[in-house]
Amino acid sequence: MEYEIKHSTNDARGMFYIKQQEKTIAQLTYTLKDKVMIIDHTEVDRPYEGKGIASRLVEAGYAFAKAESLKINPLCPVAEVVFERHPDWKGQLL
Repeated sequence: MEYEIKHSTNDARGMFYIKQQEKTIAQLTYTLKDKVMIIDHTEVDRPYEGKGIASRLVEAGYAFAKAESLKINPLCPVAEVVFERHPDWKGQLL
């Protein structure tokens, strides 16, 4: 099943998320500070775990940061693992 990733942001905080029937089933939250995107949390509801959704959220965050010329500090353990799987992303890391 294909899930649409949505993005919301204000001046200092943002979130990539997926909704299923009006319920948020997955989210990645971040803070922006001094041109750095600090990924602080990634969560996927239990019934949707193991489907690669968290990785897709991190990929969306990476694409956003790259497009906005932001560095990334992946504090969230899930984001750290995804970055380890993509050595070509290291240039975007803080």
